[in-house]
Amino acid sequence: MPVTNVPYTSDPLLERLKAGEEAALAELFALHRERLWRMVCFRMDQRLLGRVDPDDVLQEAYLSAATRIEHFRDDSPASGFLWLRLIVSQTLVDIHRQHVGAKKRDAGREVPIRPAGTAPSTSNSMAARLAASITSPSQAAIRQERSRRLEEALQQMDEIDREVLALRHYEELTNSEVAEVLEIKQKAASIRYIRALKRFKVILAQFPEFVEGESSDQQLM
Repeated sequence: MPVTNVPYTSDPLLERLKAGEEAALAELFALHRERLWRMVCFRMDQRLLGRVDPDDVLQEAYLSAATRIEHFRDDSPASGFLWLRLIVSQTLVDIHRQHVGAKKRDAGREVPIRPAGTAPSTSNSMAARLAASITSPSQAAIRQERSRRLEEALQQMDEIDREVLALRHYEELTNSEVAEVLEIKQKAASIRYIRALKRFKVILAQFPEFVEGESSDQQLM
């Protein structure tokens, strides 16, 4: 059974949302907007840059959440943030399908983790972010090649371990939130995080472009 946070019934704001109050949804969304924006920026396919704005994704997700308020109590979320994150994730998947197309989204595709899984793959998103940290925008060809090599290397990791790193470092979720998203116990999430960092360090050792002496968690940021 997944480990949950404090039951949502103890939160007055979520109680209002449970009652179907739209103003409560607006407050909840505003409260977590920065975290949701961070997730969209990380998960968005690089091919959509310049075509789709993260703020547009959030706006569409908000409208979707507004139509699902009545289902909030049935979804029994551990927190309002995780409920919104699920909706934003699903919205992002739909937008990828609309703009890129299911047949064309084949770069590094993986077996999705839970219904909240997004496109592109986590390894693809991580590789793009890492490659961007060691190349300038003018080095497009170099960045693309390094991103490809990084993605291949990251795919050597266990899928859930990759997801734990992405959730902790790029989305900045807490350990308990990671456990809830992946439906594992908090202790298991902690163990996987430590293991994933060690594996990540070994993988990055293959790439001398990264500054020596940086810790694995610094290289992720």
